[in-house]
Amino acid sequence: MTEILKLETKYFGEIEYEAKDVIHFSTGLFGFEEEQDFLLMPFDGSGGSMLCLQSIKTPALAFVVLDPFTLKSDYAPVLEEAELRQFGVKEAGDLGFYVLCAVKNPVSASTVNLKCPLVIHPETRQARQIIMERYEMRHPLAEFSRGEEDAPC
Repeated sequence: MTEILKLETKYFGEIEYEAKDVIHFSTGLFGFEEEQDFLLMPFDGSGGSMLCLQSIKTPALAFVVLDPFTLKSDYAPVLEEAELRQFGVKEAGDLGFYVLCAVKNPVSASTVNLKCPLVIHPETRQARQIIMERYEMRHPLAEFSRGEEDAPC
């Protein structure tokens, strides 16, 4: 029998989840090394491209993450052989990639971090934050908008 767990979240109020839904970062996130277990939940109306990475340990801690490929179709993260082995895959295409969005007011001043994506194995739910040397940390979200007033986050 599956145990249903409850969690008070930053953006969604109290939710129910199962242990199998937890994404585990064995070394945490940069600057948040003690935070290792998260839930990844899509925001309504985002079509799955804007999500919340919600800490299990600290309910007030949640990050807005985006699918980088919806922002930049030529985004091409490259993982080293050792990194692929850690995930137990042969190619990066077998993994999920998300980038952190620093939401600011106005939203058009927000930035995304293409340099340090979150890499998640969709089956094992194991994850790591990886450094991609070819990208920058603070890309203005406005550079990705298609002339629309409302940006994705």
